[in-house]
Amino acid sequence: MSERSLYLDPADVRRVTCIGGGPIGAGWSAYFLARGYQVTSYLHDSAEEASLRALIDNAWISLEELGLAGGASIGNLQCTSDLAEACKAADFVQECAPENIELKRGLYSQLGDLVPPHVVIASSTSGLSMTEIQSNCATPGRTVVGHPFNPPYLLPLVEIVKGQQTDPEAVQWLVDFYKLVGKAPLVLRKEIPGFIATRLQEAIWREALHMVANDEATVEEIDLAITNGPGPRWAIMGPCLTFHNGGGEGGMAYNLDQFGPALKLPWTRLEAPELTQELRDKMVDGCVREAGDRDYTALSRERDRGLVAISKALRACAEADK
Repeated sequence: MSERSLYLDPADVRRVTCIGGGPIGAGWSAYFLARGYQVTSYLHDSAEEASLRALIDNAWISLEELGLAGGASIGNLQCTSDLAEACKAADFVQECAPENIELKRGLYSQLGDLVPPHVVIASSTSGLSMTEIQSNCATPGRTVVGHPFNPPYLLPLVEIVKGQQTDPEAVQWLVDFYKLVGKAPLVLRKEIPGFIATRLQEAIWREALHMVANDEATVEEIDLAITNGPGPRWAIMGPCLTFHNGGGEGGMAYNLDQFGPALKLPWTRLEAPELTQELRDKMVDGCVREAGDRDYTALSRERDRGLVAISKALRACAEADK
């Protein structure tokens, strides 16, 4: 254990416990396995193990292509439905339970006692408040939000958010650990609903729903517009630097001075549209048409192949810039 910390040194972590067997829990398990860790997956029901292992097998295809750490093996996975058993030897806990605040509170009241005191507990919640989650935890100081983007085994972003009782040292520990395992941690300045990336994503999602509801665009047209327009640019620079670059030599200043007045035009709608049965059916039918004969597994493989290619391209760009 480090002299400067209450917590285990991130470099000394060997055993990771992932709580939950859905796409996020399985994705985290696959990622930590690929980084060479021993992983224990806690499943609420042992019947979930087959689904968990199928998700990990699918993720492993892409992880192998990107390159595994020394000693990495799916054989390093253990599954249990005994929460105490899952936690007793953990060096780090990544919680991925369903998005239900009462369920999370109850879970953390147990984790506070079951997880060894030198171990940080991170929640994969996509928008719940850590202040609320940790409210019944006996050791809330080491509980932090560590929100990944799906699939967590390929996308590097992890949004880190502290609750009112979170120890700042636990936040720094989590930043150091995620960096060590190859993630891109982003510490939020404030505890805000939806965090950063999800809020930006939701703004586009609301506008898409408005356009479909008003017969201004179809599901297929919206996806075509993003994947062939701003999407690829955002993978390289993000929306702000993209706009700065788009302003030429004048940069963002030129863009704001030139197009700032247009921001007042009622092009976009901030309020979400009413989710009527008609709008729901339009969205569902459009997605079914666009997916065609591709099921969940086929769509996931297609997504993962593209993300692997993008990851390799970004690595090549970074190497070329050195």
